[in-house]
Amino acid sequence: MIGIAVIGAGYWGPNLVRNAQATPSLRLRHLCDLDVEKAQRVLGEYSTVRATASLDEVLADPEVQAVAIATPAATHLPVALAALEAGKHVLVEKPLAANFEDGRKLVETAEQRGLTLMLDHTFAYTSAVQHLRKIIRGGEIGDIQYIDSVRINLGLVQPDVDVLWDLAPHDLSIFEAILPDDVHPVEVAAHGSDPIGAGVACVGHLTVRLSNEAITHVHVNWLSPTKIRTMVIGGSQRTVVWDDNNPAQRLSIYDRGVDRSEEQQKISYRTGDMVAPALVEREALRTMMAEFAASITEKRPPLTDGRAGLRVLAVLEAASESLRSGGVFVPVQQVESKVS
Repeated sequence: MIGIAVIGAGYWGPNLVRNAQATPSLRLRHLCDLDVEKAQRVLGEYSTVRATASLDEVLADPEVQAVAIATPAATHLPVALAALEAGKHVLVEKPLAANFEDGRKLVETAEQRGLTLMLDHTFAYTSAVQHLRKIIRGGEIGDIQYIDSVRINLGLVQPDVDVLWDLAPHDLSIFEAILPDDVHPVEVAAHGSDPIGAGVACVGHLTVRLSNEAITHVHVNWLSPTKIRTMVIGGSQRTVVWDDNNPAQRLSIYDRGVDRSEEQQKISYRTGDMVAPALVEREALRTMMAEFAASITEKRPPLTDGRAGLRVLAVLEAASESLRSGGVFVPVQQVESKVS
């Protein structure tokens, strides 16, 4: 069993604690938080897991081989770097770091030391995204022509980041998981507004141009009274609609669309069937924890490795620059399969 410690007992930390304890190949040994009493409340009165405020104590424990970090993004670099330098495998909550260069430093350190660095891009481990990854990469919907994604709800206005940095990483990490290896973001334009005077954008729109000339659009919003999580993925052969709020039919695959005859220069409309694949519902965090453990024992990169997190950071940084520049398209810094 892999000894693991969770760093951070706030909003997301308890979810990591619960799923680490439920993963057979992991053994939770510490929950570390500056507020030890809060950590103890998360663990419960009869837990044998140690609650501590000392990160140094956790990293010095030889029975801890890995850490899961659920602290504010601004702390990801020092906490994750200390863990990697102590020889620990690292799972970190999104985003990877507060900026691209900090993220790059973490990726390089993990690679140099032969350690697993993994992002908790939770949606990548849902049954719906796993199925999307399979059919898109398998060519079942044809070439990607467009993606439209909406993620809006009456959310918690963050004091330190705007809505793009808070919500868009979910959509960008989904794109990272489902798009073929030869299709990736090349430039992004961002627009946002702050109608309530929060000091940061509370409504945001991203337009991301892909390397195959397709356009993806992401709408994120903290101010909507209704919760909408939908994604439409248009392919040259089929179109998929993902409604994450509909557990009875999360995915709908339509054999309908527009075809153009090159010879006759005519437009025709395809009106085939709709198929709703049966998906096995399971907790994504449980699957993610199992992938973290497997990547360590099998000495292989996880699905959402550090480079995947770095690619998401690259889009977010370009989006922030675009927002400051009035919404112009800004090139996305490219991340190769191995950071140079």
